[in-house]
Amino acid sequence: MSQLIASCEDNLIHEDSVREAQRNLIDGLTATRLAQIFGALSDPTRVRIISALNERELCVCDLAALLGMTQSAISHQLRLLRTLGLVKHHKDGRIVYYELDDEHIRDLFQRGVEHITHVVLPG
Repeated sequence: MSQLIASCEDNLIHEDSVREAQRNLIDGLTATRLAQIFGALSDPTRVRIISALNERELCVCDLAALLGMTQSAISHQLRLLRTLGLVKHHKDGRIVYYELDDEHIRDLFQRGVEHITHVVLPG
């Protein structure tokens, strides 16, 4: 069975549609930053960290125990998530607690979960 390839057979450009799409097209820097965020969320471990922090703040030790990983491995993942503004931290004495950076991250995570519950994905 042959696969269909999306193409324009008539090479007709709909200029009004292109102009309207251009007005709504995000700039390159925003696209890059958004791709970085989605890239961070492409790792199952980081998604599970986000899931855990969606409910409450946790320290590295708690996250390591929860996910069955070393503290070093969790710290490495948290560093990336913090750099991208997905999580934030605060100290209480010698313990560092992590939480989601804001409601946007919680909403992004929850919408992703909602999306996969109604879409049949391969695998």
